[in-house]
Amino acid sequence: MSEEILKLGLPTGSLQKATIELFDKAGFGILDSERSYFPRIDDEQIQLIMLRAQEMSRYVANGVLDAGITGYDWIMENNSDPAMLGSCDVEEVCELAYSKATNKPARWVLAVPDESKVTEPKDLQGGIIATELVNVTKKYFEDKKIDAKVEFSWGTTEVKARLVDAIVELTETGSSLRANNLREIDTVITSTTRFIANKQAWQDKFKHQKIENIAILLNAAIDARSRVGLKMNIKKSGLERVLKILPAEKSPTISSLADSDYVAIEVIIEERIERSLVPALKRAGASGIITYPLNKVIH
Repeated sequence: MSEEILKLGLPTGSLQKATIELFDKAGFGILDSERSYFPRIDDEQIQLIMLRAQEMSRYVANGVLDAGITGYDWIMENNSDPAMLGSCDVEEVCELAYSKATNKPARWVLAVPDESKVTEPKDLQGGIIATELVNVTKKYFEDKKIDAKVEFSWGTTEVKARLVDAIVELTETGSSLRANNLREIDTVITSTTRFIANKQAWQDKFKHQKIENIAILLNAAIDARSRVGLKMNIKKSGLERVLKILPAEKSPTISSLADSDYVAIEVIIEERIERSLVPALKRAGASGIITYPLNKVIH
């Protein structure tokens, strides 16, 4: 066991599976994540602790953890936002563009039953709002100068929408709201996943570099999710025609082949354009076209 250890918190709950998969893609093997709050990782300089995302920023701020992954919503809820608090003990290392179901930001939305007469936030003057995100919701109504009572909800908040005047609930796709016959009135806060560090840990040379290394690899794995590698051969006479079709991140790699009349081209492209690009390349004269998945893309 290494004498230098980074205590790293990973979220349980809705982000857990996506986080473990992301670490795997970044090159870290994690075992027992579903059975243990202290799963093993194939890096002797990292000690993993599984915690609820709701609690993560508090444990990072007070130094129980050196770093952790959580949502911006819970950073704000716990008053751990470094941009808002000058004395905050949390350093935001980077934003990580992934979530439970998509790579899009999650939203906490103000919602009411379809049959409700409420159409805008001011209609909730004097009303009762149920949510797990109490502090952020209170600030939302205070900023709008709306007097509403915000009550903490222990999960399954959608069920309570018809017991109170409105709810504030987390959504990525809106499918759960629609399934419960609820409609959105407004977005209270938009949240993405964040990698945060304790400020004292961030000032430690070993921990700072270790945290930075992890951040680089995680973001490289995220960037690779939406891209594929593309290889092909083309006659030199048709090279310019093919290059005009390719939307390269940078100039594509062009290599000579044993057959001096041909060259090989390799490039990284967005996966969403692969199905339209490959037939166009074939028509332009490319052959031996191969696409392959990527583990990491580092800019």
